[in-house]
Amino acid sequence: MVNCVNKPIPGPYSRLRHMSEPIQLETLGETRLDPKPHGELLTYNPSIELFARAAGPKSLQIWRSNGQVVVKSSQRGEKESVEALRWKTDGQFLAVAWSDGVVRLMGLENSKAVHQIPVCEAGKARITCMGWTRNFAGKRAAVSKSVASALQKLSLDDDDDDGEKRIMQSLPRELTFLEVETALPKISPLPASGGSGDDMYVFTTRASLEFLFRPFAPEDSDKVDVMIVGTNDGQIHLSIYDSFVIGSFNYSLPRAFGIQSPLELISHASHPELSTHSLVFKSASEDQAKALYLVPMDLTFVYSSPENLSLLASKTTTLQKLLRYVKQVQMHMINEWQSTRELPSRFLKSINETLSEAGTYGEMDIGPALYHTVVTGHTFPEVKEWLVDQLAERGHKRWDKAVVSGLESLRSLVHENFLPALERIAIILSRLLGIARFHESQHQIGFTSAQVTKVMDIVTCLILVGNKILLLVMEELDLFHCFSTWLRHEIDSLASSSTNEELTEKEATMEHGKVLTYIRQYLPASPLRCYLRSVPKEDSQRDWELAENGSSLLDMLDKQISKQESGQDQSAMFSQIDFLGAYLASKANVVFDGIAEAEKRSVRFGKPTKIELKHSISKFDVRMQLAPKAKGLSGVTFTALTQEQQESNVYIFRTETNITNGISGNVTTQVSSLTLGEAKVLDVKFIYEDSLLVLASIEDQLRIIRIPHQSADLGYRDYTAGTTSVTPHALSTEQVTSVFLNLIMPGDGGFMPMQMEVKEACSERGKFPARVCLLGDDLQTYRVLALPASFFGGGAGE
Repeated sequence: MVNCVNKPIPGPYSRLRHMSEPIQLETLGETRLDPKPHGELLTYNPSIELFARAAGPKSLQIWRSNGQVVVKSSQRGEKESVEALRWKTDGQFLAVAWSDGVVRLMGLENSKAVHQIPVCEAGKARITCMGWTRNFAGKRAAVSKSVASALQKLSLDDDDDDGEKRIMQSLPRELTFLEVETALPKISPLPASGGSGDDMYVFTTRASLEFLFRPFAPEDSDKVDVMIVGTNDGQIHLSIYDSFVIGSFNYSLPRAFGIQSPLELISHASHPELSTHSLVFKSASEDQAKALYLVPMDLTFVYSSPENLSLLASKTTTLQKLLRYVKQVQMHMINEWQSTRELPSRFLKSINETLSEAGTYGEMDIGPALYHTVVTGHTFPEVKEWLVDQLAERGHKRWDKAVVSGLESLRSLVHENFLPALERIAIILSRLLGIARFHESQHQIGFTSAQVTKVMDIVTCLILVGNKILLLVMEELDLFHCFSTWLRHEIDSLASSSTNEELTEKEATMEHGKVLTYIRQYLPASPLRCYLRSVPKEDSQRDWELAENGSSLLDMLDKQISKQESGQDQSAMFSQIDFLGAYLASKANVVFDGIAEAEKRSVRFGKPTKIELKHSISKFDVRMQLAPKAKGLSGVTFTALTQEQQESNVYIFRTETNITNGISGNVTTQVSSLTLGEAKVLDVKFIYEDSLLVLASIEDQLRIIRIPHQSADLGYRDYTAGTTSVTPHALSTEQVTSVFLNLIMPGDGGFMPMQMEVKEACSERGKFPARVCLLGDDLQTYRVLALPASFFGGGAGE
């Protein structure tokens, strides 16, 4: 139990005195938001001057520090609204959780969602929390930075022989992370029209493609990005490396806690060098929570992973994006081919109906009729009327433009988009095959070499089909050009009442053999239909079962193409890119699901800790830190809270979890509580490893007070779970301003903040100091202020 006797401030507090006047904060920028943020959802990019907010229940807005709006987006659904916002740790993506249960990732170079991660079903649950962090993979993450830098310094002092030895030792690693894809030509953007679905506009710009298909950086080989999304029904959704989904977990407290209602994830904390994360829950049945539950989540696959976990995650995620890209290319290809047939089919249908109604020529249609004209020079009266009066010059131009533009676009799609993407997929699959063969005999990684080989077989089929389509398109373009020239000549000569010398000269230069070939082979039905037509569901199911029987799909495709080219069976679906694309996605998902399931089995939850206050919790923040030990590690979670009805009190809970081989064990909790004089605490946020920032109003003056939360001088005492009576150490207002470092807010006092966000100093895209961001109680005034480096002891803020 907590000792409830009121104690004076411990003697060591004297060491915290700074004996200087409070520092005036520098304002970096102020924005007037219009309209007001929805639900106070507003966040600041950690590495660049960009801000994001829910500009209304159904819209999202991203703007620069000068107030310029760069993105304004909204969902098509009438009832969809923004539930949560979170920037990636490097600032490259913004995760937006919508009320339809989908988290959409927006890149900086594209206002459209580049990834969509379904989390829950709309109407049955809602997203309550998102956490996005970065972990170092493997046991080497436990090596402290000081040890690593010391080793690096020693390595620089070695002689040349040792240096050559180190290079030889790192050769396998260099080969592992060698990027072959950088030597390939870049894949091209897709047309803005012709696609469909959520990815319709994702691949339409060069900037978007370069952003999505960034090469894997070897320096990131030991880093794994982790996203955790919680819902109000107790579900925890886990994904890594932007969009590779591991799966969902349904966590519930042990019966001893007596909580029957679902838990609601409301916060998340982690440390880069710890594979154990700290999850913060509250009971979903409580509107105003008095208790929080801290639950360790062990991602043992991060700790015990092979060195190439990040490479595996990167390649599988890139493979997923390439499959999405190929699917869009297929849609464009089918649409372009259909566009080449649509208008000519209407023209041909009209004359075929006329010939059928005449009944003079039996079952003859326009194909034999035109063939007859080319060979004999004689034109049937119905065909002549159709050519001169119906088709005429205008109709011919439309026909020519539709076929030529469609075939040329189809040729470009195959040559610039389809085949290059398949080549990249083949390279990634070869890397996955190598990983599978290396690890297959040692431990389960979730997929086998046989599964990857099956996918490679399908990709080989698609490459073969792509080359067949390319050859046919080039042949059809050549033949149609001859046919179109002849058709125009016939229209002009039939429309002319006298023999024209120019028309006679043109006829002499025509390649009638090619005209006849086009009429016989392409006019009634193009051979491209064997690859680009829509696939009936019943035929697809039949051939799908044949492909599943274990035979080589490539062999079956080769036999099918031979039959089609000889004019035999054309009913099989093996040559259709629609069928092959769906089959590829299905077999690739087997690999993805296997990897996800293997990682999901490596996730476990540790012993929960209950933190409870007497009144409802008003504001809180959580930070996890690393504490090395002689044996193993220790993860320390600091939780800062304020409660209603006691606006001057700040409670800091210190929860320590022993971690051995990536698995959390015993948990102990201590607490420190302070009454900050007559201050009214508005918000609390952790920054760096040693600073808790308290936003408070003291004597009508806004201040930020820095509390060194790791200091033993705060008088931490053992805490028994569930205890609500925690007696604070009382400080006078004078002591608050003298014991702790204070920052004074600039302004005339008319601005009253209600929400605070802090960002550490960053130099990735320009040098930015540590910042504090404040949203006013009017929900429209947004201020960004710089925190001086001296405020953190001169080191952290640099």
